[in-house]
Amino acid sequence: MAKTSPAVRFPGEGAPYRAARDELLRAEVELRHDTLVLYSFMYGPAMKQPCPSCTSILDGLDGAAPHVVQRVGLAAVAKSPIERIRRFARERGWRNLRLVSSAGNTYNRDYHAETGEGNQIPALNVFVRSDGRIHHFYNTELLYAPSEPGQDGRHVDLIWPLWNLFDLTPEGRGSDWNPRLAYD
Repeated sequence: MAKTSPAVRFPGEGAPYRAARDELLRAEVELRHDTLVLYSFMYGPAMKQPCPSCTSILDGLDGAAPHVVQRVGLAAVAKSPIERIRRFARERGWRNLRLVSSAGNTYNRDYHAETGEGNQIPALNVFVRSDGRIHHFYNTELLYAPSEPGQDGRHVDLIWPLWNLFDLTPEGRGSDWNPRLAYD
């Protein structure tokens, strides 16, 4: 069982609050092991090319993957056949990402990475093995929440270095630029 440091305190927190936070922290620490993070890559069999935004995310995750897998499992899943996914990965120069295909199963639909019509949706799902069972721990559900006018869902942005970097600039993300598969 993980212990919390007595130095970790926040202004104005009372003892009952801290006790509850410590209990939550212990549970979070226990969930750090046997964890799988799956990014749903929008590259279905009917798509002529993969989603440029998903590709941008995976370009960054490919570089981070050797570090990430020291703590958790990481994979990108797409609805296309595995050879098609691997061919695109070779073209992009991805060397570190584990790639899996969800062709022939209902994973995309079950975990909200596909509409009823078969259109692909980006999603990040986290699973954890506990007590001999696999449990769904997290999904980027912010996409489905109402947004303010002019705001996007920002549901997978936590793992997208590109937008995080732009958010630190005076210009921000801007509204007239999106990633592409290739640049001139």
